Amino acid sequence: MVSPLITILIAGASRGLGHALAAEFVSRGWHVIGTVRDDRPTPLHDLAKASDGQVRIETLDINAPDQIAALRDRLAGEVLDMLFVNAGTTADDEHVHIGIVSTDEFVRVMVTNALGPMRVIEAMQDLVPADGLIGAMSSGQGSIANNERGLREVYRGSKAALNMFMRSFAAREADAPRAMLLLAPGWIRTDLGGPDAPFTMEETVPLLADLMIAKRSTPGLQYLDRFGETVPW
Repeated sequence: MVSPLITILIAGASRGLGHALAAEFVSRGWHVIGTVRDDRPTPLHDLAKASDGQVRIETLDINAPDQIAALRDRLAGEVLDMLFVNAGTTADDEHVHIGIVSTDEFVRVMVTNALGPMRVIEAMQDLVPADGLIGAMSSGQGSIANNERGLREVYRGSKAALNMFMRSFAAREADAPRAMLLLAPGWIRTDLGGPDAPFTMEETVPLLADLMIAKRSTPGLQYLDRFGETVPW
């Protein structure tokens, strides 16, 4: 167990994979700041009640710049050993072709999966020390090189955009690199992944936490799967 003063901020921790990551880090003795979109009860609230002060809940809609700025103000003076953006979504019709998706739907997915996460990272980055980690939940479907089947085109494009924006962010950090990570966790049984996904959170989340902790000692940006293998851009 590590000191509970070691802190991770997980943006998008109310349920699913984000909540599972929060629970995993709590089990390892970390202090977790987890964000939820509104005041409705969530599994993260249950975790907070059972965690004896290890979990702090903050409200954040990553699509609302004013809420990002307000959270940054509330966190002023704090140290985030890890900053990890998990929030994400998919298109209502996962198989809609890019040429016929509505503009509103395209914008919704791109803002939630690419622009919102980067706004959070840009706003909170100065709270992460030189030996900390900045990361975001990507997907293997964000790999351009591995896209040989198509399908889920809007989602794929949003994750590829996230990857590119993180590459740009890392390029700006080249003179004083911190550890940065894009995670491709695999197809997991969550609300987003659906019941047919081959992997459970119970078998996947400990691997992700191991990887995030180990990556803190390696400056620079990597795009990795849950086993620590590099995913082609």
